[in-house]
Amino acid sequence: MPKLNENYQNLKESYLFVEIAHRVAEYTKANPDKKVIRLGIGDVTLPLEPLAVDALHEGVDAMTSTETFKGYGPEQGYEFLRNAVVDYYAENGVSIHADDVFISDGAKSDTGNIGDLFATDNVVLIPDPVYPVYVDSNIMTGRQITYIDANADNNFLPLPDKNVHADIIYICSPNNPTGATYNKEQLKEWVDYALENEAVILFDSAYEAFITDPELPRSIYAIEGAKKCAIEFCSLSKTAGFTGTRCGYTIVPKELVFKASNGEEMSVNAMWNRRQSTKFNGTSYIVQKGAAAVFTKEGMAQCKENIAYYQENARVISETLAKKGIRYFGGENSPYIWFECPNGMDSWDFFDYLLNNAQVVGTPGAGFGKNGQNFFRLTSFGTHESTKEAMERFEKLF
Repeated sequence: MPKLNENYQNLKESYLFVEIAHRVAEYTKANPDKKVIRLGIGDVTLPLEPLAVDALHEGVDAMTSTETFKGYGPEQGYEFLRNAVVDYYAENGVSIHADDVFISDGAKSDTGNIGDLFATDNVVLIPDPVYPVYVDSNIMTGRQITYIDANADNNFLPLPDKNVHADIIYICSPNNPTGATYNKEQLKEWVDYALENEAVILFDSAYEAFITDPELPRSIYAIEGAKKCAIEFCSLSKTAGFTGTRCGYTIVPKELVFKASNGEEMSVNAMWNRRQSTKFNGTSYIVQKGAAAVFTKEGMAQCKENIAYYQENARVISETLAKKGIRYFGGENSPYIWFECPNGMDSWDFFDYLLNNAQVVGTPGAGFGKNGQNFFRLTSFGTHESTKEAMERFEKLF
């Protein structure tokens, strides 16, 4: 009989969004006449931008001819897309190299798989509340997790405690679920801490395209020294609506080097390259063609139109909460609005209350950690019409 990875016994019974889907399915089955508005899961609703669609068609057309057909591609991504990512960073004032860029099927996969590079006896520092993948992927491998409190007192932007040692640090900015965004000074504290502790920062910038404040960094590499201590993950899921198309990229600088137990230096870039070459066959050529179109001047302009649409939804949600005197975070520089449950309610109780009385679905903060127990997340990824209607229903309840 094989020995199983018994760390799976330490996971919660079901993934957060599976439980939400189950409760909503039960409600809709019992109430088929009720119109349910979903503002819970962070999935987009607008179609892909026209330029990306045209490029996807070009990729498909290439498969119809022997002369242009593409089979296995480079596991790291095609050069044309890796260079497009480099140019995108340069436009935002950050210099990276094409060899640092690895194209993938999304940030979720890479943030879950990056643990392959690190031993199980590393101490992992994770903010609470947090995107569940960070926690669950480390529980699966049996790593020790130390939590740092993100709460209303620190505006859900915790800073390092010099009395606490960590080897691996997870940071998401703009944050999922809270919508909070670190400024340069705050990120510098984390970079300095990582350098002092010889730690690595795993920086999730999946929502960087929603940052409108030019003073806020859209990449950890805007901070001096970060290339020696940070890996950055990003995705086109929210930037360009690729949630179903699947394409992301991870930046692993060649400057990121650590010593092994035998004293030899090991390049994290080379390790990730070896890992991807072994376990990943690359993102499809068709998808990469569409992704490359996103990074053109016209493509980014079309993306910004879609993002502006979602930002208007965030404004509607935020204004409703402000009108009702409910404390909230995010909604600006982020697609997420994180607010305190009215009347001191527990977040799962509030989830059921909102579903049963307003037919609106959000995400209970408790699913992101203990500090989310009395908080709730709404997303701005609905349509204008559904978001407006949801907030009208919400307003009548309180």
